[in-house]
Amino acid sequence: RMTIFVVAVFAFSAGMLLQEQKNSYAQSTKVYELRTYTTAPGRLPPLLERFGGGEIDLFHKHGMTSIGYWVPDDEALSQNTLVYMVAHADREAAAQSWSDFGADPVWTEMWDRSREDGPIVTGVQVQFLDPTDFSPVQ
Repeated sequence: RMTIFVVAVFAFSAGMLLQEQKNSYAQSTKVYELRTYTTAPGRLPPLLERFGGGEIDLFHKHGMTSIGYWVPDDEALSQNTLVYMVAHADREAAAQSWSDFGADPVWTEMWDRSREDGPIVTGVQVQFLDPTDFSPVQ
């Protein structure tokens, strides 16, 4: 009987722990947005200049948190690809941030100036990511 009692207590405790982890995950609504930009041939440098020249500051102004910005190590992709990640409080905050960013006159001017020599970005991939309960990034 003692064995049954110990097993029951263990099962109950494990269930409570799993429920606690599930609840903490459900309450963690922060989302991460992974974006991959592919540029026209020779147009990665102006894109990097735009990001380094104030675009990231506009992200912050409009509520986005910068996680990182990368150019792939692969030789071919390093010529035309920028990958970056920003974080948002939740999907609704992401939509609002992007809307505000797109309406910002500073962004419009920056966009127009960067495209004077032709279009830059030819493709965009966007993926929203939710951290797992064991991820060091929450």
